Amino acid sequence: MTWLSDAVVGRLREVATWPELTSDRYEIRRPVGRGGMGTVYAAYDTVLEREVAIKVSNALVPDDGLEERLRLEARVLARLEHPGIVPVHDAGVLDDGRLYYVMKLVHGETLAARAPALTTEADRLAVFLRIAETVAFAHDSGVVHRDLQPANIMVGRFGEVLVLDWGVARLVDLIESPGIRVGTPGFMAPELQRGDSATAEPAADIFALGALLNWILGDAAVPRRLRAIANKCAQPDPRDRYSNAADLVADLSRYRAGLPVSAHRDTLAERAALWFTKYQTLVFLIAAYLLMRALFAFFQRTP
Repeated sequence: MTWLSDAVVGRLREVATWPELTSDRYEIRRPVGRGGMGTVYAAYDTVLEREVAIKVSNALVPDDGLEERLRLEARVLARLEHPGIVPVHDAGVLDDGRLYYVMKLVHGETLAARAPALTTEADRLAVFLRIAETVAFAHDSGVVHRDLQPANIMVGRFGEVLVLDWGVARLVDLIESPGIRVGTPGFMAPELQRGDSATAEPAADIFALGALLNWILGDAAVPRRLRAIANKCAQPDPRDRYSNAADLVADLSRYRAGLPVSAHRDTLAERAALWFTKYQTLVFLIAAYLLMRALFAFFQRTP
């Protein structure tokens, strides 16, 4: 018996699963990524003359559960029209019965790869706020992502931030079988770890956002008010988290504006520091004015 190397097996699998489209509109060029549910290929749309991405199910048989997950992902993406979500252009079935859908081809790198370049708090929060705003939009549209983590966030070449991999997303108005565990360790809400994904509410994404915020901030010294925002998201009890992503975005916006936040009760000293930071220009102008008046009065009295 001759054993095949992993490289040969991988090549054979690639050839065997290479998508054959009934239509000649799309020219498949190369694979760009593979996950548990589907493989993404770079392709060329000959009608509109543009590059696109095509995600094809990895199901070995058409009635595999992966088909339904990919179909749901395509429906979710089509439902969510937002700058932070990759748009879907088309969908169909291959000659072998596997489902596929066509979407925008994104050029960039994952947040996990980009994070070292985000050297300032302002840079990190700018990226995180775009993620949170996208999730807030999804929640408002009745969709819970359930797997928010650095590898599922793409930062484009021009600074665009995209939330990817909606394959385990849940439509809140769709009944799902209980007992399914979804998510990524370290970013999974306790209810998801228990297998309560069938009833996962937006609070599960809030937990993941808190874990993501703590991850992106790292171990560096972080203001207590900002760390409190992240910790409020990541509370074990969903009732102790932000009620929705929009409230999280609002609290972060207040923090960036130098205003009090709901996640942290400021001490008197912290309130004074916030007030001074917000009005320091005015304080300096008044102080300079009073100093000039004092000097003027002093020299007026000098014989």
